[in-house]
Amino acid sequence: MRLVLTLLFALAGSTTLAASPEDDYIAARDKAIADITAQESANTAIETIDAQNEKALADLQQRLATILGPLSVKDFPAAGTMNVQSLNASDIGFGMLDGLRYSQSDDGPSIVASTRGLTERWLKSKSAEAEADFKLPADIGAALKLDSFYTQAIGSDAAFSGTLDFSLKKPDGADAVVARLGGWTQDVGPIYDQHIVVAVVKGDRVLVAEAPASPAVPKIAACDSLWAAADAAAQKTQQTDQGSDQDDSPATDAANAAWEKGDADYRACMAQRLPGDPSFPALLKQAQDLADGMAGK
Repeated sequence: MRLVLTLLFALAGSTTLAASPEDDYIAARDKAIADITAQESANTAIETIDAQNEKALADLQQRLATILGPLSVKDFPAAGTMNVQSLNASDIGFGMLDGLRYSQSDDGPSIVASTRGLTERWLKSKSAEAEADFKLPADIGAALKLDSFYTQAIGSDAAFSGTLDFSLKKPDGADAVVARLGGWTQDVGPIYDQHIVVAVVKGDRVLVAEAPASPAVPKIAACDSLWAAADAAAQKTQQTDQGSDQDDSPATDAANAAWEKGDADYRACMAQRLPGDPSFPALLKQAQDLADGMAGK
C-alpha cells in the first residue's frame, strides 16, 4: 500500500510539473527569437533568416490554432493567421500580442484572439519595458483602456490614437468589454479614416476586434478649426528658426508643443460633439454588435 501511494504521489507531481500548451508555445517562440537573433549576429544571409522566420511563424500558428480552436463569430472565418508578424527584433511587427488574426478581408474587419494566460504574459513583459512609450500595465482591464495597448497588440506600422470611448452594454457571460473609436496614424492631427476597436474578455479568451467605422465619421467644422489654428501657429513658430539644423531648438520644441496641444484639443472636441451627430447611433450599434458577436450572443 505504501508503494502504491508513493507511485500515485509521484504521478500527481509529474502531472503538476508538465508543461502546458501555452508553456510549450512560449518556449518555442522564445527559442525561435533567440535563434534568429544569433543568426543576425553571425551575419547570416537575410534570405536564410527570412526563411527560418516564416517556418517558425507557421509552427507557432499551428500551436495557437490547437490552443484556441476554431473561431465562432458570425461573418468571420473559423481559421486565423499569426498576429505576430515577425520573430526578428529588427522587423516591423515584432512583439505583437500572441494570438491569431481572423480577417474578413485585407482592409476589412478583423478579430485577434488570444488566451487570458498569453495576454497576461505579454502584458507582464510590457510592464517591464524601460521606455515609457512601450510600458503597459500588467492588468488586462487597465491595459485595454490605453491607446498604446492597441498600438502594440494589433498594430504594426502606425499608432492608435483614440477619439472617444463607447459606453456599451456588457454582453451576457463577458467578464469585461471596452470599445473605442480612433484611428491609426504616424503623426499628430485629425484622422479622418476612423476605426472602431472592441475588446472582450470572456473566460479564458481575450478577443480584440477592429473595423472601419461605418458610417464614416463626419468632419466637424468646429474641431477642424481648432486644429487649423494650432497648425498655423506651430508652423509660424517653426519658421522663425529655419536657419537652425537642430531638432531640439527652442522654436522646434515650441512648435511641437503647439501641434501636440492642437491634436489633444481636436480629439477632445470630437469626443464632445460627435455623440450629438446623427451618425453616432449607428457607430454605437456597430461597436455593440462586434462585442455581442465576440461574446457569442
